[in-house]
Amino acid sequence: MNQRKEQMKQQIQQELAVANAQQLINKINENCFEKCVKQPGASLSSSEEQCLSRCMTLYSAAFDQISQKYIARVFRERGAAGNDIKIDMA
Repeated sequence: MNQRKEQMKQQIQQELAVANAQQLINKINENCFEKCVKQPGASLSSSEEQCLSRCMTLYSAAFDQISQKYIARVFRERGAAGNDIKIDMA
């Protein structure tokens, strides 16, 4: 029973990770494309490519930092409530 429970827990964590990645990609596409590509055409100019690259890098870094802070906060709050939590951030 515990093994099945652990498998379900891992599956849910994986599904959440995929959903978060999809959300990040969608937000990057929306925000960076809107910022960097003023007049869409058949191809991107070199300045548009550079802008998109910088925007995606910054957006991803900000998302990573916010995610880490949020996870740390959740664990502090749960720890303060007396819950023992084991996290695998792999």
